[in-house]
Amino acid sequence: MRHGDKINNLGRKSAHRKAMLSNMACSLILHKRINTTLAKAKALRTYVEPLITKSKEDSTHSRRTVFAYLGNKEVVSMLFKDIATKVADRPGGYTRILKTGTRLGDNADMCFIELVDFNENMLAGKAPAKAKTSRRGGKKKATDAKPTDKKEESSDDNSKSE
Repeated sequence: MRHGDKINNLGRKSAHRKAMLSNMACSLILHKRINTTLAKAKALRTYVEPLITKSKEDSTHSRRTVFAYLGNKEVVSMLFKDIATKVADRPGGYTRILKTGTRLGDNADMCFIELVDFNENMLAGKAPAKAKTSRRGGKKKATDAKPTDKKEESSDDNSKSE
């Protein structure tokens, strides 16, 4: 029985699973986005996000701890230089999983897993943050917005008729 066993073993022995997750984490850090199955992406997210959190504090101890998980000096240095500086103000949620459909051969659910702050397409389409308003009275009234709209519409109508 697997009562309370929350880890997804992915059909592998522990040494194989650790090596696979380490390699996938290195690839994710290097390329910022990888294509994999949904189950592996969810397992990778729980593996790599604590490492990114640990990389925010650049100390010898945290570098050695992260190196014990990844085993690649170049990837560790990239994680501490590039990624940690970009996600320094983010309180968590460093990865995003985007489902892409199913694989042709075995119908496995496929997805992209990517680092959130490194997707230029989504960052370009992001609107500036709106000012937060309270629920009680911080919103503008509809009557305040209408007169300005009517003035703009009437000037637009005049320009169209000319």
